[in-house]
Amino acid sequence: MAEQHTPRSLIVSLYGAYGRERPGPLPVAELIRLLAVLGVDAPSVRSSVSRLKRRGLLVPERTEDDAAGYALSDDARQLLDDGDRRIYARQSPLLSEGWVLAVFSVPEAERHKRHLLRSRLGRLGFGSAAPGVWIAPARLYEEARHTLRRLQLDPYVELFRGEHLGFAATAEAVARWWDLGAIAKEHEEFLDLHEPRLRAWEARGELPPMEAYRDYLPALDSWRRLPYIDPGLPAELLPQGWPGGRSAEVFARLHALLRDAGAAFVQA
Repeated sequence: MAEQHTPRSLIVSLYGAYGRERPGPLPVAELIRLLAVLGVDAPSVRSSVSRLKRRGLLVPERTEDDAAGYALSDDARQLLDDGDRRIYARQSPLLSEGWVLAVFSVPEAERHKRHLLRSRLGRLGFGSAAPGVWIAPARLYEEARHTLRRLQLDPYVELFRGEHLGFAATAEAVARWWDLGAIAKEHEEFLDLHEPRLRAWEARGELPPMEAYRDYLPALDSWRRLPYIDPGLPAELLPQGWPGGRSAEVFARLHALLRDAGAAFVQA
């Protein structure tokens, strides 16, 4: 099975992995060079940058050499900082930490925002407990608050912290709130692609910068979706043989092995 990576997603991953280290903007020519290694042509890079600019995530700036470039907006930096806590610090929460509830009500005249709210909460890892009631582990509260405010959806939502008191057992309820089978399949697909790559790299003993970058950035681009699909539920609520821990370990080892080696190619 081949991985599918959109140019726009790869650009976000590139800025998240390496772009924040730079004192200035990334030149457009540099973006084209770095994405070409991954099979993305220059028109696709320029088109994707334009879309990210329209979304307010990239801002145009001139480099010290007066070349055209793009830097991260404040919103984009907040988005990446929130993402770091999921992508690089995966820890199974304790059941005692409780839940965050998002309860929303949207007037009929603005019903398009109802769909946007459902979509965004789902992409943050919330499960649907009932119509207009969404639930996630309590540690996702800050990121949910930032995201809803950034999208100007906060007037329609109330956020609560709480614990599940029944009537079904919490593990049974969780299986209704999230599609655990679909989440497990995502982890398994990640493992099918990246566990063999990890084994091959660990057997090599050398880390050529361009090859390290070429394998690391797509792995990051694939992995960074998973902590949003999978909100990181307490282990006691998950089925036996849950693959999430193993896929997190594979990514952590790839990150430790390849990320800094790839940086040498990015900085060349």
